[in-house]
Parts: sequence; C-alpha cells; structure tokens
Amino acid sequence: MISIKQIKTADQESYLFVERLLTNAFPQEEHRELDVQREFTDNNRLFHNNIILEEGSPIGLLSYWDFNNFVYIEHFAIDANIRNGGFGQKTLHAFKKKVQKPIVLEVELPEDEMSQRRIQFYQRQGFNLWEQTYQQPPYRKGDGNLPMYLMVEGKLDMANDFEQIKSMLYKEVYLVTE
Repeated sequence: MISIKQIKTADQESYLFVERLLTNAFPQEEHRELDVQREFTDNNRLFHNNIILEEGSPIGLLSYWDFNNFVYIEHFAIDANIRNGGFGQKTLHAFKKKVQKPIVLEVELPEDEMSQRRIQFYQRQGFNLWEQTYQQPPYRKGDGNLPMYLMVEGKLDMANDFEQIKSMLYKEVYLVTE
C-alpha cells in the first residue's frame, strides 16, 4: 500500500533519499538550490516535502504547496528502478484522497515524446491541460524562464482561475515580486 509521509531534514535517511531522487530526476534548472530546499522543508508552513513509501520502502518523492483553494505539486518522481509499475498512478490516487482539493502542476510543452507521454499520463489521472502561455520563473539567478503549461485536476476554470494561480505560484514558490 502506498503512503505519503511528510519529512523534515532531521529525518536524515528519508531526506537523503528524497534529495538524491530530486537531483537525479530533475535537471538543475527545474529545482531550487538544495540549501533553500532544506530551509523550505523545515520552515515554510505552505511547503510539504514528502517521501512516497510502498509497504514501508521508499519509492519516490512528492513535494507540494498547500494554498487555500488548491494544492500545487512542485515535484513528483518515482525511483527510476521501479518506474512503469503503476506506482505513479497509485500515488496520485492516494494524494487526491489525502488533500481533497483541486491540484495544479506544471508540465513541459509537448514538444517531444517524453513530454507528450507525461501529459497523457496526467490526463489519464483526470488532469486537464491548460494550453495558456505560462513561464516558470527561474529557480536560480542567471537562469531563464522555462515555457510550461499548467495541468489541473478538480474544480478550477482556466478563464477564471489562471491568473490567480499563476500569481500565487510566482509569489510563494518562485519568490517573484512584481
């Protein structure tokens, strides 16, 4: 059975697994500096850094932000050694039950087979693709914006909610002050 357990840096073994998976699964421009990640993990009340366990064994990571009317999945990855075993689907199912709010996440534009497959995976899990111009702000000074789309599961409407969601992500996740 899948469980999603929030961790702090004091949970050394679990935290090391999650941090290692984060740096292996995502290119540097798609995650913040590790010292900032640790600070958010321990001290940002909106940020939840989680290890995914299957029968008590670590298999993945899921970090998210809990806002008033939605949650934003920032990073989600299953260990490469066991991918394509249905664990991603099981995790999202458990996560939906846990949060019981609309869920937002970012995906790369569908410009190659892997990004197209990722979008299709989330669509099979009930997410809708919002094909609205969206730029992920850089995590590090000197990096550029990354063109992305948002995907949403739950009762959110692109016409009414896109700008508010974008504004919240920019302010809280990416620390962009306009």
